[in-house]
Amino acid sequence: MSAVLDLPKTIDSQTTFYGKIESDVVERVILHNVSWETYEKLLADNQDVVNPRFSYCDGDLEIMVLGYQHEVLKHRLSELLVEIARVLEIDYEGAASTTFRREKKRKGFEGDATFYFKNAELVRTKNEIDLSKDPPPELVIEIDITHGSLPKFPIFADLGIEEVWRFDDETVKIYRLQNQDYAEVGESTCLPGVKSETVTDLLFNAQEMKRFDWLKLIHQKIKQEIRKK
Repeated sequence: MSAVLDLPKTIDSQTTFYGKIESDVVERVILHNVSWETYEKLLADNQDVVNPRFSYCDGDLEIMVLGYQHEVLKHRLSELLVEIARVLEIDYEGAASTTFRREKKRKGFEGDATFYFKNAELVRTKNEIDLSKDPPPELVIEIDITHGSLPKFPIFADLGIEEVWRFDDETVKIYRLQNQDYAEVGESTCLPGVKSETVTDLLFNAQEMKRFDWLKLIHQKIKQEIRKK
């Protein structure tokens, strides 16, 4: 099988918090009744390729090729999270878009960004993560500005992801895993005291400010927020 997949094109165009998105997800397909073996082979054939991205849930396989704006938002929100961790002096280990999967659960995903906090030291020296014996990341960032994709929360829940930062058209919402389902919460647990509305405001600021000025603003706002506690 070729390492480059020829996918049917889907065109998404809508007006969002960040303006009009034209074909941000330029290619997407969802296949049904896909075996785990086929999923594993596709991952192996495309392991050295940035795109496409694969998500697998009980035989449903989503294959996506992402556009520029999606990747920009992913980078900004990841950078924002990292800066907040630095301000709070919380240790972390970023796992980027690592493929996390477990055959027993018939689930697998490649997040927009993934992070370890309480298990950061444990995974820091590892070359590979095996979810049958290693812990999953505690936090996943998900950028979902075009919708219509395979629902990721059932995958995250079954693999034990404790917290999700999800950016939709307008806001960053924080979700916590509770009884195998996700509930929206106002504040992060991985980064205590950090509110979803503050994260949203800072993400919006990023498109209007020079990078160094934005990083300074992150430090100022987070320190102010923590002082109020």
